[in-house]
Amino acid sequence: MRKVTLEELFNHPIVQKYVGRSGVAHAISVAENAFEIAAETGVNPDLATKAGLLHDIGHYTWYENGEWNYQMYQENDIHAIKGAARAHKLLVRCGEDLQHAKAIALAVLLHTDSYLPEGQLQLSPLQRVVAKADEADEEPGGKHHYRQIDYPTALDRIQKLDAKINHFMVTVELEQTC
Repeated sequence: MRKVTLEELFNHPIVQKYVGRSGVAHAISVAENAFEIAAETGVNPDLATKAGLLHDIGHYTWYENGEWNYQMYQENDIHAIKGAARAHKLLVRCGEDLQHAKAIALAVLLHTDSYLPEGQLQLSPLQRVVAKADEADEEPGGKHHYRQIDYPTALDRIQKLDAKINHFMVTVELEQTC
């Protein structure tokens, strides 16, 4: 069934370090949104929530004088590229199914078009879910990266989400849609 849980990922030092930079509260909210959207659209919620949790793992700290510099971020950021590579390496090291690790990494890569040239991409269902889940939690000026959450509350939400995924995957025949 599931080779790697959200809790395992969440507690990994790489996730704590890099997701902490971009906002744990935001990452968990995106994972929760991804579960709901995936469940409604027939996309694998395990893959969607992992991609949601890891979607900003490539963020560089675009801070200036202790404040998030949204303008500098918009002009220079390629966090999705770095994040896809970092997420893939992490998932493989944690023992994730290799095809799932690739699908999750590609969803991280394509969760935003902020670094892409103009044009239309054909996103997979999983990639669309993660992009929509992220958009649903965004706040003007990047404020969603500032929301705070304490570790016990964050861990509780992750554990509840893992339980929802397990229940869903047991009770619903799931097409492995990436």
